[in-house]
Amino acid sequence: MPRGVAIPEIRQQLFAAAERVIAADGPSRLTGRAVTAEAGVATGLLHTHFRSFEGFLTAYAVDRSFQLAGELAGLPGQAGSGTVGGNLRAAAQALSGGTLRALTRLMVFHPGLTAEVEAVLGAGSAGVSALERPFATYLAAEQERGRIPAGADTGTLALAVVGTVHHLVLTEQSLTRMEPLFSAV
Repeated sequence: MPRGVAIPEIRQQLFAAAERVIAADGPSRLTGRAVTAEAGVATGLLHTHFRSFEGFLTAYAVDRSFQLAGELAGLPGQAGSGTVGGNLRAAAQALSGGTLRALTRLMVFHPGLTAEVEAVLGAGSAGVSALERPFATYLAAEQERGRIPAGADTGTLALAVVGTVHHLVLTEQSLTRMEPLFSAV
């Protein structure tokens, strides 16, 4: 790449490259050089846009946590429409891409990133809690409408859905294994 040529959306290009490195080699192989090589840009470009590699990792985790939260933001508003199983299926499928897998693997490998994300986005905005909340809110709203039994523990149901999604995504299995759960509600 010639020097001085602007690269549109370089941050997103570097973030996408980080996801590909994590997918191919795991978070232990994620380095600034690996990211820039995967992105096809000069090695120093990462440090031009981020104060350090740790700053890059934090920015990536914040960006992707915000992105995943956005995928689920409309779920509680779906209460009362469609089917409960269909709404849960759509929300789970929105999380099933490589972003959740890469972010989860990275945050397990670098546990301090959770605090970094929460320092930017607020408490409970990183990790399983961030994904569990919209599911729990949605299920509670469905319970208020009588579409989920009154005695059901919606918090536990939300944890079960999110835990299952994480398990299937991290083990690279299809979410179709959740179909019995979706059809039961």
